[in-house]
Amino acid sequence: MTRFGWRQRFILSLFGVALLVLIYSLLYQWAIFRFEGVNITIFQSLQTVIEIFTTAGFGGDTQYWNTAPMNLLVIGMNLTGVLLVFLALPVFAIPLFQQALENNPQQSTTISDHIIICSYNSRENVLRSELEAADVPYVIIDTDAEKVLELNNNGVEAICGDPEQEQALKAANISAAQALVTDVSDTENIPVILTAKELEEDLRIISVAENEQDAEYHRYAGADRVIRPRQALGNALASRATLPITQKLLQTVELSDEFNISELRIEDDSELAGQTLAELKLQERMGVTIIGVWSNGKFISAPGPDIRIDENMFLLVAGSYEALTEVTTQTVSPKLSANDQVIVAGYGVVGQSTVETLEENGVSPTVIDMNDDDRVDVTGDITNRETFAKAGIENTRFVILAVDDDSTTMYATVAIKESAPDTEMIARANSIENTAKLYRAGARYVLSLSTVTGRMLSSVLLEDEEVLTLETQFEIVRTTAPELAGQTLRGAAIRDRTGATVVAIERDGELLTNPEPDLRMKENDQFIVTGSSNVINNFTETFRYSR
Repeated sequence: MTRFGWRQRFILSLFGVALLVLIYSLLYQWAIFRFEGVNITIFQSLQTVIEIFTTAGFGGDTQYWNTAPMNLLVIGMNLTGVLLVFLALPVFAIPLFQQALENNPQQSTTISDHIIICSYNSRENVLRSELEAADVPYVIIDTDAEKVLELNNNGVEAICGDPEQEQALKAANISAAQALVTDVSDTENIPVILTAKELEEDLRIISVAENEQDAEYHRYAGADRVIRPRQALGNALASRATLPITQKLLQTVELSDEFNISELRIEDDSELAGQTLAELKLQERMGVTIIGVWSNGKFISAPGPDIRIDENMFLLVAGSYEALTEVTTQTVSPKLSANDQVIVAGYGVVGQSTVETLEENGVSPTVIDMNDDDRVDVTGDITNRETFAKAGIENTRFVILAVDDDSTTMYATVAIKESAPDTEMIARANSIENTAKLYRAGARYVLSLSTVTGRMLSSVLLEDEEVLTLETQFEIVRTTAPELAGQTLRGAAIRDRTGATVVAIERDGELLTNPEPDLRMKENDQFIVTGSSNVINNFTETFRYSR
């Protein structure tokens, strides 16, 4: 059913009244001629009707109201006017005006001990989810009134204002805030930092920067921490292409000398591909535990023995560094070598970081970009098939799509899948919502800027939670969970209730790996938990704070 806003309803109500007045004017002109024999113009009739409706006074035509039909018509108009003024106005018109006043964006907030976020874009969605899961209040400042109003209507604390201005930061209750995050732009972040420091010298400020030079400027302006998610994203994308060449593990979380967590990819022709977990017996053969499986954008926590390992899956595994390294040799295709060609599409900040990481690992990629540059090999539009043909797509093992537009990335993914089906695509996404679409389009690995930015910011902001890895499909965090104190792992049913997997517990300086189901948990335990971002948030919401 179509729903109208207050403006549309107000216009419709005015149109309805005007139509009613017009009908009565025509009817009055006809009736006074038909029953009284008096001929008047439509304008004279309109004047009389308006006088009756508005009770502004009338009397010029009373000498003509001598017949019963004419009197009945005038009585009807009088009653209609009374209904419009005394019933429709308070019931319909006044609420419309009130609603019009209420549908203005929020201008201030009274929350305290909160995070101020300047400003709002899709990169902040992951951070918002993390803060909400940790029960940390926040307020968003943005100059776009319509965007702020939409956030307000969705129950998000947001105010309309310019974060560079003292008035906006005061309206965000900066004096009671615990931290401020600024992610406007590299240049606009600086006045935000300076203004915030002018108001609250001791306020913790975290800034988002694109390159090292701007990061330095942000530090000089007064930022306590500066993060560079685009650089981290480029490193992560490049690591997926260099893994088969360097034979190295992906990002590894070292929890102790004998217990590491890492992400492994099953390459083409891997010795593990095509077997079930029960058939592999990795725990018995190598002392490696598979904690989770990521396939085509879907995370399977604690996979069962019947799960079949297919090529291009990602495995989250735990064990000693030596054991993980041995498994890596079986997941990497032996056919790959440093001679395999890699194309990097897009030479912005993410693309430049990707190229740097590839070259550090001995890979010299072919670079495509719309703009000419000394390091760009092919200048052209990646939505044009000829551009990739010039770059030698037919002989390419990997294409890393690092462009700053998700629609362009999706188009290029589909085009490459159709023209070069053996080429593997590693894609950057801006919005986390587009990750699944890119997997569906044919990408083998997708990582969003929103995910990296949100994880980096939440790792800095949340004191009770440490994100141990920022650049993998899985999220691994060290966190507290007081709600679990006194319960056993079996009794708490953590995996059934949240989908999360507890891979280790830190207690009194000791790391308890692969904890037994009957282990009784203590209030000061630190939990190493893995899963997707949503799964980790479910764990935090369920067990961190007493209800």
